[in-house]
Amino acid sequence: MEQQFREGCEATPESVGMSSRKLENLYNLVDGYITDGKIPGAICMVARDNKVVYQSRHGNMDDEAAKPMQMDAIFRIYSMTKPIVSVALMQLYEQGRFQLDDPVSMYIPEFKGLRVLDKGGVADNYTVSVPEREMTVRDLLMHTSGIVSPSPELPVGRLYQRADLYKCDTLASMVEVLGTLPLHCHPGAEWNYSISTDIVGYLCEVFSGQPLDRYLEQNILEPLHMTDSGFHVDPRKADRFTACYQFTGEGSKQYALQDAPAESRFLKPKTYFSGAGGMVSTAHDYMQFCKMLMGGGELDGERIIGSRTLMYMASNHLPDNCDLAAMGQPQFNETTMEGIGFGLGFAVLLDPVVAQVIGTPGEYYWGGAASTAFYISPEEEMAVVFLTQLMPSGSHPFRRQLRSTVYGAIAD
Repeated sequence: MEQQFREGCEATPESVGMSSRKLENLYNLVDGYITDGKIPGAICMVARDNKVVYQSRHGNMDDEAAKPMQMDAIFRIYSMTKPIVSVALMQLYEQGRFQLDDPVSMYIPEFKGLRVLDKGGVADNYTVSVPEREMTVRDLLMHTSGIVSPSPELPVGRLYQRADLYKCDTLASMVEVLGTLPLHCHPGAEWNYSISTDIVGYLCEVFSGQPLDRYLEQNILEPLHMTDSGFHVDPRKADRFTACYQFTGEGSKQYALQDAPAESRFLKPKTYFSGAGGMVSTAHDYMQFCKMLMGGGELDGERIIGSRTLMYMASNHLPDNCDLAAMGQPQFNETTMEGIGFGLGFAVLLDPVVAQVIGTPGEYYWGGAASTAFYISPEEEMAVVFLTQLMPSGSHPFRRQLRSTVYGAIAD
């Protein structure tokens, strides 16, 4: 079994203070999900001291075609786009293009005069009030902007849907529509997981003068050799694109096809570059991004972001160092709330005991809607990437189990 997760690695687990025998728990965990019919396939990678010491592939990348998982398979990473785009904006911060407490309306005139939906309002009949303060750039990075996701569970989310917000062709046209709609709450009052990172992406365009896809290519993807990452799948690589499935919870195979590779919208070039969830990537590519983070913003001589800027991003920015449970709204499945803070683009583990997960304070991470996940532990100099394709992301406790098996393999 050890050979199955050693092929292609850069070092042995033992050389970086980990146990090969204990990493078998990780292999068996993921393989058990395949055997039990809970997911079609997956890839998992672990790096320590900036060396990949574990990688395994499991099951199929396309059940309907009976196509085994490949290490170079291309996945929809959805919200794992957010950390990439957040780093991009903070690169521009390092150039002095803006300050974090600047009102967003300084750079997006459409956001001048935004109003807040009054409590008790509904999508068809509502009143608005003046916000207690303007939305800042930091609010966008922190998800405290008052913007939410286009969810029918929220009145503002229903307004987004009614306005066909996600039928916009570009980020600029989306901003125009969003500027006509109210905020869910006063900026800074609540943490609401949202499409704020789409606005982060638009600000990258405003400050750089480039479309977001081109800015990312030149400043993050190409320097890190993330050659298979972007906002659509290159047609020449279509045979490496995975199928995506929906959790059903029934039968010997507890999922059903949700997005077939040959028919997916990700095969077509886009003009709307969603910073909130629009990218595809591979395990190798995303581990390159993680190794850069683990290396303090640098990888193989390429400095992507300053080490102090990255430390600032990975700090808890919630008021009074509180956790998400104190001001978050539990409308998603990318993280638990207790003992978890939030920085500029990442969730941050504050207290493993309160969060009831093994880990190290200061660990930062995020996940995607199709059950993908990554985390970085600065204290342990460790990064983990897990990719599968199962919607929604809370269907199984992958992320907690990854922590228990990977941290359990640390031997030093």
